[in-house]
Amino acid sequence: MGSARLIDVSRLASRAGQVATGVDRVELAYLQALTADGATPVYGLCRTALGFVILDRLGLLALGQCFATREFPRPDLLSRLNRRLTPAARLGQSLVRRHAIGRGGRRGLRRLLRRRVPAGFTYINVGHSNLTARVCRAVRAQKDARIAVMIHDTIPLDWPDLQREGTAGRFAAKLRVAQSFADLLICTSDACAADVTRHLGRVGRLPPIITAHLGIDKPRPVPEDIPPGLMPLRPYFVILGTIEPRKNHALLLDIWDDWGPGAPDLLICGRRGWNNAAVFDRLDAGVPHVREVAGLNDGAVAALLRSATALLFPSLAEGFGLPPLEAAALGTPVVCADLPASRELLGNWPVYADTQDRYLWEKEIKRLLQSSQADPRPAFSPPVWSAHFRTVLANL
Repeated sequence: MGSARLIDVSRLASRAGQVATGVDRVELAYLQALTADGATPVYGLCRTALGFVILDRLGLLALGQCFATREFPRPDLLSRLNRRLTPAARLGQSLVRRHAIGRGGRRGLRRLLRRRVPAGFTYINVGHSNLTARVCRAVRAQKDARIAVMIHDTIPLDWPDLQREGTAGRFAAKLRVAQSFADLLICTSDACAADVTRHLGRVGRLPPIITAHLGIDKPRPVPEDIPPGLMPLRPYFVILGTIEPRKNHALLLDIWDDWGPGAPDLLICGRRGWNNAAVFDRLDAGVPHVREVAGLNDGAVAALLRSATALLFPSLAEGFGLPPLEAAALGTPVVCADLPASRELLGNWPVYADTQDRYLWEKEIKRLLQSSQADPRPAFSPPVWSAHFRTVLANL
């Protein structure tokens, strides 16, 4: 039997019942993989409004099942009385309390870990929601405990002007915690690892770093989940992701604005984000043949992707970039920005286009529109979770 693993599920508990983001999916994948390994004890740590709770394997399985079905028990009285909690946090914190094998106050984490988690465990934080010096010191106080932290990208430091106010500072603080306490940093691409090394190598400690590409679960299209009237009756393109400045929706709106009456449809799939008032104003005013859609489930998104002429992904920066990989896994053509992470993960499969060259984007989009019935794309084999966890678990 291997040393115990302690997965932090604080992010998941704060996102109960919501459409999963990329980082949510990663934390859930870790929960599923670690609970499936029956040879190694596994526990969950969750920060709540009242302190911390510890889950055992059964509690983690219950949490995973609720996320799989998107059915959560009614919030308990403690959550209902706390008006500062979001509806998602009320659901999630109620659930983890229901299945907790131990609880402790904000200053009682050391004792809680000592009582409930076997010595020599590895604490794994992939979602950053609970990545604080206080938590890491409590873990460090346990006999032979280790800490592994996933770094998804360094975009908040590299593109601070595109972030919500305060995001860059908060991320820098979390990165300093990882630098100070982590025994292992898990990066999702070599491009991300190079960025982390660039930032941390300037001053202070540089923990050991490994690269483990995230797995891509091949999307399962469910056409019947597409809302009535949404599926275009003619060729269309998709851009997938939160509508925020880094994703560069403005480039595509410029192209569609100038296209004229013969333009195909452009489906913008994703919720509205931050610092993007000009784009929101354009969407509210209406751009011909452009439709904005939020809140679609995975099956509906996959169905739209599968039938699209192409996924368009003019993002300015990515540490990994899930949408192009998901589209490629479905055989859907991809036009994306020429980013190091995209080259690393997708090779020569997509069409790469400089985001400064609007003419090139127009040219490639129109070429795909004309050749959409041409020869089928070669098969693309995305990274798989089994390979990711072989790499990670071998280094814990």
